[in-house]
Amino acid sequence: MTISLNGQWLLACVQRNSIQDIAISFPGDVHSALLDVGIIPEPYWADNEAKVQWVSECDWVVSRHFELTEDDIACKALDLVLDNLDTVAEIRVNGHSVADFHNMFMRHKVDILPSLLVGNNRIEIVLHRADIAAKNRADRLPFPIPWAVGNNQIPHMNTLRKTQCHTGWDWGLCLSVIGIYGDILLQPIQQVRVSHVSTKQHWDDWRCDLEVTIHYESMPNSGLASASVSFDGQTYHLALDQTSTQSTVLFRVDHPKRWWPAGYGKQRLYDLQVVVNGYHIEKKIGLRKLELCTEDDDIGQSMVFKVNDVPISAKGANWIPMDALPSRMNDQRYRQLLEDAVAANMNMLRVWGGGMYEKDIFYQLCDELGLLVWQDLMFACALYPSTPDFITEVQAEVEFQVRRLKDHPSLALWCGDNEVIGAIGWYPESRENREKYVVNYDRLNRALSEVVTREDPSRRFWASSPCNGELDFGDAWHDDHRGDMHFWDVWHSGKDLEEYRSVTPRFCSEFGFQSWPSLPTVRTFAPEKDWNITSPSFESHQKNARGNSIITEMFTRYFRFPNGFANMLYVSQVQQALAIKTASEYWRAQKPVNRGILYWQLNDCWPVSSWSSLEYSGRWKQLHYHARRFFAPQLAAFVPNDGGVVLHLINDSRKSAELKGEVVWQSWQGEILYREPITQYLEPDKNIVAWQWLAEDLQQHEADGFFHVHLTCGQEVIENTYFPLRPKNCELAAPELRYEVADINNQLYVMLNCAHPAFFVHLEYAGEGRFDDSSFTLVPEYQKQVKYLGPATYEELVAGLTVYHLHQSYQP
Repeated sequence: MTISLNGQWLLACVQRNSIQDIAISFPGDVHSALLDVGIIPEPYWADNEAKVQWVSECDWVVSRHFELTEDDIACKALDLVLDNLDTVAEIRVNGHSVADFHNMFMRHKVDILPSLLVGNNRIEIVLHRADIAAKNRADRLPFPIPWAVGNNQIPHMNTLRKTQCHTGWDWGLCLSVIGIYGDILLQPIQQVRVSHVSTKQHWDDWRCDLEVTIHYESMPNSGLASASVSFDGQTYHLALDQTSTQSTVLFRVDHPKRWWPAGYGKQRLYDLQVVVNGYHIEKKIGLRKLELCTEDDDIGQSMVFKVNDVPISAKGANWIPMDALPSRMNDQRYRQLLEDAVAANMNMLRVWGGGMYEKDIFYQLCDELGLLVWQDLMFACALYPSTPDFITEVQAEVEFQVRRLKDHPSLALWCGDNEVIGAIGWYPESRENREKYVVNYDRLNRALSEVVTREDPSRRFWASSPCNGELDFGDAWHDDHRGDMHFWDVWHSGKDLEEYRSVTPRFCSEFGFQSWPSLPTVRTFAPEKDWNITSPSFESHQKNARGNSIITEMFTRYFRFPNGFANMLYVSQVQQALAIKTASEYWRAQKPVNRGILYWQLNDCWPVSSWSSLEYSGRWKQLHYHARRFFAPQLAAFVPNDGGVVLHLINDSRKSAELKGEVVWQSWQGEILYREPITQYLEPDKNIVAWQWLAEDLQQHEADGFFHVHLTCGQEVIENTYFPLRPKNCELAAPELRYEVADINNQLYVMLNCAHPAFFVHLEYAGEGRFDDSSFTLVPEYQKQVKYLGPATYEELVAGLTVYHLHQSYQP
């Protein structure tokens, strides 16, 4: 029976005698333990980040005692198993050094039976400084390997297998955490030590054969072990051959209930159970076909995922670690973030390569919710060694992670890294000797590819993101003909938002635009005296050196300058939403040329100014409300071109859809200048032009008003708005917006109407919860009823509700 060593341990600092015998709970981290007893201040508040850097500049010892009986140690071996040990650690049992580990991304195992006693035992784990370990590794390299200067505040983290963003990123604080973030277990071994259980799916028309393999190591002189494997109402009992290392059974499923991504069908999951020699392994298996198609065409080469032979339009965002303090990660927060992704009509997330291979709960929820996972291996924005020792280490890491994750139906792709091909051109050392560093990159990347291909031949290995394809180290930031693209010309290069319409990526796996957090989130990290975008507290929560300047300068291009701090925050989120909306709607209107849109980024790891659509607290930014609309299965998108303005109607569903409604041209005061009815039947996976307004008819009338489309598709309402001019050039009328909170059958609603059109009408409640819609256009013709989703009472919602709109952002 497995024995858990989770729970309370004691923490001591090697360099500071005053810090001894502090309670620490595992899974957990050292910073959180020190915070709990008041030794360090809250790292996320104001500029406290600088006040806690000393923690990572110390070595730490964690220890505890545990009792064992004679029965507990009556086994062939007793494995100490540690998950997510961060990072450089020595393990001591009863005074004996039993192992040294130095990779956060492994599940570490060591047989400690020879060091154990009946009765009381003591275990110590010495957590060594990551910065010194990284420097020592760098000093031993045969030539310099540039690290992520500009992101990491601690050098040479690329030599150490630790989450790269722990030491800073352009959205993350430098908090070089240490600890153990997974389970700490003692696993008795009798006849066999089970390595892992793997599955393969074999499809034949409407039948799927599921192959289940137990991988194991037989213990010497231990007798015969048996196993039972259950799936889909069938159970096999088998003896494990001592001369072999694996045993396989085959289950046949006729007419299986298939697993589909969100928006394409249901997420059917089957239970798989394996019981063998004290191990009880359970998995949820989704039966589905999956392939990545990259075929030559007239443009270049396609990039489209197919699930069950159906082309998928991938829509979603990039995922970073949930929290800079691992102790604050929990299953409830994982569920909330992932459910909010699905609520915004996402069907894919990219686990970014500067973070971590996520916890099991993340992939289990993605299976349950229908979120495909683009999985980067953990390399990002730096170069990496290709020495034999480093390659051996990362091959073992990738082997473990592929074996751990490959049975998840949500897993769509293995990607070698984030922007490492591009990084060859970023650093003086590699620019001046490109051939040498390209060979260095290729050695490592091929080693990773070999492991992934051996362990999981059912999925593609994609060398890097962005990447133009097999053995193509071209400029995937600007080449939109093939592969996946990272398009940063608007944010980093300072181009106008319309520049998004200059490219049609086959698959865009990164693009983004920052905003500031909402006022309720600012309250959680800055005192009111610092409610200014250039205050020390606020600037310490902006990790992109030019971020505040870019946001503010872009205001001057598109908006009348906002009045006051709260409106500065509001307009920054309007601007962010408009940027990502411009790109996403245009690229969706280019389907089937484009088949993937993943914006940067979904979430934050602390309260910060960033590219996210969900704030650290889980609060929806305006972008997330817009994503719910521009990622919806049925979309009406206005697209300007040389001929005028056209309206694309897009259906990503596997089912046909009928859209009914109208397009209106309306003055800023609300007068209807033109209206045209629309009734359109859309076949599955269709994209058509349903309406157009010619350039010659618009010329000289751009300032007269705006276009608005209002359609219904069954119970769903589809709306969109198009300004012929930039908002700052539009003479918006004061909308005379009225709203009230109503309690209807114990459900709270905000009822809104207006005398004149109101734009980017955004509801913000100071407490917890969100709304079922926000940041929308409100026209006099339609009253809006918005549902509040959260724990507030009627009185609390009335007292804490603020309603913004664009006109009030600059008018006193």
